[in-house]
Amino acid sequence: MINNFQPIPKNFLSKPIYHRTYLINGELKEWNGKYDEVYSTISCTEVYAPTLIGTIPHLSKTEALEALEAALNAFGKGNGLWATMSVKNRIEIFEKFTEQMKTKREEIVRLMMWEIGKTINESQKEFDRTIEYINNTIDAYKQLDRDSANFQKKDGIYAHIRRGPLGVVLCMGPYNYPLNESFALIIPALLMGNTVIYKPPKYGVLLITPLLEIFKECFPKGVINILFGRGKEIATPILETGRVDILAFIGNSHSAIALQDKHPHKNRLRLILGLEAKNPAIILPDADLNLAISECISGALTFNGQRCTALKIIYLHNDIKKHFLSEFTKKVDNLPFGNPWDANVMLTPLPEPRKPDYIQELIDDATAKGAKILNKNGGKRYNNYIFPAVLAPVTPDMRVYQEEQFGPVVPIRFFSDIEEVRQEIADSQYGQQVSIFGKSIDTLAPLIDTMVNLVCRVNINSLCQRGPDIFPFTGRKDSAVGTLSVYDALRSFSIRTFVAFKDNKSNDEIFENILKTGASHFIRTDYIL
Repeated sequence: MINNFQPIPKNFLSKPIYHRTYLINGELKEWNGKYDEVYSTISCTEVYAPTLIGTIPHLSKTEALEALEAALNAFGKGNGLWATMSVKNRIEIFEKFTEQMKTKREEIVRLMMWEIGKTINESQKEFDRTIEYINNTIDAYKQLDRDSANFQKKDGIYAHIRRGPLGVVLCMGPYNYPLNESFALIIPALLMGNTVIYKPPKYGVLLITPLLEIFKECFPKGVINILFGRGKEIATPILETGRVDILAFIGNSHSAIALQDKHPHKNRLRLILGLEAKNPAIILPDADLNLAISECISGALTFNGQRCTALKIIYLHNDIKKHFLSEFTKKVDNLPFGNPWDANVMLTPLPEPRKPDYIQELIDDATAKGAKILNKNGGKRYNNYIFPAVLAPVTPDMRVYQEEQFGPVVPIRFFSDIEEVRQEIADSQYGQQVSIFGKSIDTLAPLIDTMVNLVCRVNINSLCQRGPDIFPFTGRKDSAVGTLSVYDALRSFSIRTFVAFKDNKSNDEIFENILKTGASHFIRTDYIL
């Protein structure tokens, strides 16, 4: 073990947050029971020790069911204040929330660095991207409202078609993007008129605490409820009631299956899931190697590879492997490791204490089956980190080929025939994205035509990524259910619903009067520019 102790700069020191409240039914309730301690793997002492950065309430089934009851009452069987509120009023509430949220930027960024080890630049980017996501979603909601502000007529029947809420949403976000990806679920769910129960992830849990008061002040009671505790103790009893309408979850497929199995009415439960991926990079013989190396390093090792969109395996053509590996391994070894606030740092402490041991298991399994660590620093252990190992040649019997590593290890598989790669990607249980590096249209065009039928985003000469958020973000097979993007998420959290009436004098008068008086929030032709 190498001790990577560095004194913490004064402006980044953080006192522990002993958080005592949770949000149910518009009330910040004080908790007097058991607490869970929250540790950072970043050490403040010369002799390595995790740092206690706070505590959170360890809530139980009782509080979970209380939150469910609050969300159900707020939805009011479709008659609740939030579900029937005008588009204009909902947007005003979100704009007020967003302005107040901006005042918490510095605090949330600091907590993100300490809790999950994300660099200061990436933490700031995540906060700013979340604000941008909210604003873009509001704009998309306005456009959706404008597009619906009309009547359609067919066979003597008028129809006024809009999108309506589904009911109660249980949201559970991931630790790697604890703010952005959680809000990518919460924001569209709320905007469409649903009520929400949110349980933050185990890592990245404290950074939601500065926002609880703002949620309380901005939203009607019961519309958003925020609980702390373990997933099994919070989510399981809520789902077992069968009264949840949407499970919005970002994590791994095993957990998603276990959660949905708790719901007794499967046909009622809509699933919006962002799950694991094993996104490949394919390096063709005519690729721009400098570009491919740069993009593959960023794609595989940004935030230590802890992204569902990370490049998890590299397919490298035999004709260029010597040149590629010589430069690639050199650049990986030169990546700076340090604490999140260090200048120009890329590799940072891993938030999960057992992750270095897991990565070591993958390395040991691969080397026992014939792979070699190609970079000098590969597998070097720190107290809270393991340096990225570039492994090759990787074969299908290795765990690092089969499992989504979600951490700092880069498996490389050699190929001569592109058909071998095509078959392996087709046989994979995952299907989120692929990155292809090359120039020849004779090779690229047919490869693109196949890959668009196997994954949901094909990146040409660039790494895999989620953004920009206006683009669809989803996956095939075990990688996703539903689509998350600014445009699609509003539709994922809603359903088309409409009012129909026959074209006759009596009906025409009724609906003309409704439109004149503004008596209905649903039946109207006005909209927000």
